[in-house]
Amino acid sequence: MKSKTLRYALLVALAGLPMVSLAQEAPEEEKSPWAWSLTATTDYRFRGLSQTDVGPAFQPGLTYTTPVGIYIGTWASNVDFGAGDPDYEVDAFVGYNLDAAEWLNLDFMVNRYNYPGAGSGNYNEYIGKATIAEHYTVQVAYTNDVFKSDTDSWYYQGGISWGLPNDFTVAATGGVTEFADGNVGRDYKDWSVSLAKAFGPATLTAAFIGTDGDGRDAYGDIADSRFVVSITVAN
Repeated sequence: MKSKTLRYALLVALAGLPMVSLAQEAPEEEKSPWAWSLTATTDYRFRGLSQTDVGPAFQPGLTYTTPVGIYIGTWASNVDFGAGDPDYEVDAFVGYNLDAAEWLNLDFMVNRYNYPGAGSGNYNEYIGKATIAEHYTVQVAYTNDVFKSDTDSWYYQGGISWGLPNDFTVAATGGVTEFADGNVGRDYKDWSVSLAKAFGPATLTAAFIGTDGDGRDAYGDIADSRFVVSITVAN
């Protein structure tokens, strides 16, 4: 009697194994190709320079990514360069992202900087970025028409980020901006150090951002070193 009971229990257990296997092999929920973000920040800094006259900004973004890694999207922010237009920046971009190796991600993008109401400043920029071993980044950007001035400009940046316990991330960047014509802009360096904390879909970031002496001499208050606090909600 005991032997029959054990055999019956074993058969029931074995019969359940395929069901367990199927449950474990069920495909993960497919990720949406749409990605959005909303950011509120105390100062919109672009390559070390304030684009809002050291004032706050609200920045929405939307991106659609295809299964092969090609993406297209838009991003916007209020800006303040002084009296009159523009009051807004509305960028449009298209790019291609791929994992070239387990330790290397590459991203190539064309970004169109648009300033409604001041079309004379609209221009395209070509940006390449490599992420190495998830923690290190190298970026190169080039335009042959910066600020629609028919002038070449280059930007080089290196960065490092590291995850910490309790969903904290520390990061640092250093960049160099160069202009082919000194009458359009003065070459300078920028840098930043930041600490971020994730709260579910939201990330709170505190950053100290600034430029070198050339940047401060050429661009004044908007190039001064300052703390910037931002919060981003994204899917």
